Amino acid sequence: MVSKNQIKLITGLQQKKYRKQHKLFIAEGIKVVQELLNSNFELQELYTTQTVFQGVTTAKIIPVTDAELKKISALTNPNSCLGVFKMPETKQVTEKGLIVALDDVRDPGNLGTIIRLCDWFGIENLVCSEQSVDLYNPKVVQATMGSIARVNVVYTDLENYITNTRLPVFGTFMDGENVYTQKLPQEGIIVMGNEANGISDAIAQKVTQKIAIPRFGKVQETESLNVATATAILLSEFCRNLNGR
Repeated sequence: MVSKNQIKLITGLQQKKYRKQHKLFIAEGIKVVQELLNSNFELQELYTTQTVFQGVTTAKIIPVTDAELKKISALTNPNSCLGVFKMPETKQVTEKGLIVALDDVRDPGNLGTIIRLCDWFGIENLVCSEQSVDLYNPKVVQATMGSIARVNVVYTDLENYITNTRLPVFGTFMDGENVYTQKLPQEGIIVMGNEANGISDAIAQKVTQKIAIPRFGKVQETESLNVATATAILLSEFCRNLNGR
């Protein structure tokens, strides 16, 4: 049975200030929870309507009913389990290979998808501006589908970070060079901008090469691509260059 204090804590973790205060976050669903259990994330408690989970001591498992799970879940339709995990210490960014940087990306689904993309394409580091959506937002965690365990996500003063990097900085702009015709390097920072406003002026001034994904449609009236979709295209092209055309 879930106590009132447990309900208060877990539902509170849906808000950033309480996640920061307790240094805890929640993950839901068998796949996401199991991915985190298999990683270096430390489990505090696991609330589940099931009984079997790999690598979990019975002391940390709290059996719940469907009704109790619904009370603590951030999902409209809860998925059999909810894990409360401790936030790990932030790691430094190693400046090698390709790095993705997000300039004020606000949508949780977009951030979660971009983390999955980084995992898929072997991008070890994702650097986010301090204004970007929180990594441990439940919707972000859910959208990563476990990739949160394999990508190092760091929040920092993005302008200062890019000012001091030794790597070339690529930014996506409508008037940039066609990415499909460029010789792309094995190392660099790929900056993706805000959903509504793109890359900020301050960051744009630091970009060393502007690139663009060309439109092929006959009408060409589409204003822009979704930031996660654009990230997928760019990472595919950069990584294709790594292996040679």
